[in-house]
Amino acid sequence: MKKPLTVSVEHFYNQHAARLQLKLVAGEEGMGRLIREGAVNRLGMALTGFIKYFAFRRIQLIGKSEVSYFQSLDAPTRQARIRAILDRKIPCIVFSRDNRPPAVILKEAQRAKVPIFISPIPTPRLVNLITLCLEEDFAPSTSEHGSMVDIMGVGVLIRGESGVGKSECALGLVERGYSLVADDITRLRLLEGRELMATSAEVTRTFMEVRGIGIINVAAIFGGRAIRTEKRLDLVVTLEEWDKVEEIERTGLDQQFYEILGLKIPHVRIPIRPGRDLAGLVQVAALDQKMKTMGQFSALEFNEKLMSRLKLKDG
Repeated sequence: MKKPLTVSVEHFYNQHAARLQLKLVAGEEGMGRLIREGAVNRLGMALTGFIKYFAFRRIQLIGKSEVSYFQSLDAPTRQARIRAILDRKIPCIVFSRDNRPPAVILKEAQRAKVPIFISPIPTPRLVNLITLCLEEDFAPSTSEHGSMVDIMGVGVLIRGESGVGKSECALGLVERGYSLVADDITRLRLLEGRELMATSAEVTRTFMEVRGIGIINVAAIFGGRAIRTEKRLDLVVTLEEWDKVEEIERTGLDQQFYEILGLKIPHVRIPIRPGRDLAGLVQVAALDQKMKTMGQFSALEFNEKLMSRLKLKDG
């Protein structure tokens, strides 16, 4: 498990600028500065000159009230206050609701090489959005050797030994109208300790390696609907060579789990041999998992029916 200790301002901007509607207006030379805490700090008390407990490791936010107060100060005080803040090695400052940064802040930010951003989003909502983005960036993460697909809203990780047919299985599912999230290597982030979000490396997104054919662009061949940038992980399917499987679940009564980053994900093992429709089997496993989340457990229903018949027969 890997949990980021810091996130650069440049990474944060590249990942979330569109979502947060951020516009860089000053301090572009400081994009390499580091965000060391996954939270937002409003520059209220600091602008009054009290910086003893200043949370300088966080993204700093200035709203309308802070701008109004700052403008009420005389020029020497404004310069002294903003210098004291910028010299604390803060990562960046974001102005909400399209508030125009005062000239002295822009000037001092250029001097200190501190990025200044503007967003049209109202302050309360912007605080929430930035916090969500930081939770994603600071979330524990790991990688799994396998392909990830979205089957009717069920996120399925297809894993197994090298050469077992993971990519071919994923390709078969894409042909059936489902969406590819990642091929070969799937990146996973633990969000709020309760769900795993899967994605792929940006450089490999939309691409897939098919043995005997080579690298293909899934989006170009099957269209944009064949690609999904991220998806929650709901089911893990492991493909295993038929002759290497010692014991396999026959009824489905005993639910198996696969643990990733401390979370137990429903797990299905599928033995493979020539002639088996792997894509079809994974599709059924995904749809069965979807029915379970809706309260319909096929194996349990069958077992209850069977036990009822046996009781009637004995009676």
